[in-house]
Amino acid sequence: MRIESVLWMVAVAMALSACKTEKTVSYQGYAEGEYVLVAAPYAGSLERLSVARGQHIEAGAPLFALEQANEAAARRESEERFRSAEAHVKNLTGTQRTDQVRALEAAVTKAVSALDYSKVQYARNEKLLRDGFISPAALDTWRTAVERNEGDLQEARAQLAYARQSIGRPAELTSARADAGAAQAVVAQAEWKLDQKSQKAPASGFVQETYFVAGEWVPAGKPVVSLLPPQNVKLRFFVPETVVGQLKLGGAVRAHCDGCGDDIPATLSYVSSQAEFTPPVIYSRESRAKLVFMVEARPLPKDATRLKPGQPVDVVLQ
Repeated sequence: MRIESVLWMVAVAMALSACKTEKTVSYQGYAEGEYVLVAAPYAGSLERLSVARGQHIEAGAPLFALEQANEAAARRESEERFRSAEAHVKNLTGTQRTDQVRALEAAVTKAVSALDYSKVQYARNEKLLRDGFISPAALDTWRTAVERNEGDLQEARAQLAYARQSIGRPAELTSARADAGAAQAVVAQAEWKLDQKSQKAPASGFVQETYFVAGEWVPAGKPVVSLLPPQNVKLRFFVPETVVGQLKLGGAVRAHCDGCGDDIPATLSYVSSQAEFTPPVIYSRESRAKLVFMVEARPLPKDATRLKPGQPVDVVLQ
């Protein structure tokens, strides 16, 4: 009976030991931010700073503006040159003066009337010749009149057609249109340069830092404002080499930080292929335990707002 009791107690202890849940393993890390540095490609004095540090802004909100006098003048100059080129093309494609065209149209009408009259007289004299009332010489006179009037009509119509054509020759028109296209491209360049002197937020987020104040000279390409969009916040933590082989991109993790409330879910986005610590000689069992690999995970933007760059976190693999 004693042996059976002992065996029964051992079995119960083993069962209770098997039912114990393993202790949850967490890995230390911190929150990291990928900042968007907003700069202008051209230098200038900072005329207006529209945001402040810690401010939340929406995409498209104005950030800052540099002085634009030079660029505005260049745009006006390019616009005037474009209008001049357009006027030159319009002048070459235009016809002669309206009064001249009307006079030539009247000349064509007069030539048509003269030809019709000479044709009628020729037909009448042709009948008179058959009846013996006139001589053949008289009929020849009207035949000559008909031929002369036909030539006059052709000449009048040719002059009218020429007057209705554009003043410029085809090659000259092609060159003028090319100049107008080039002038239009210069206008687009001037407008782009002018727009670059004032920058807007490329995405919604928090203003992390401003590097200049109004009135300061800003070199070309120097950031004026840094933004932190929520989608650019990530978790960075470290796992031992015994765990890194089990991780897959897209896997789920949960992060906990002090004062953040409920755990923050995230998705694995990067696993480093290089260890953060390498033993000096060989990979012994003891030295392998010192190897850690950096892993990154991305929380949802709505959860990322609870994290601050540099804030410590504890990450649990799901």
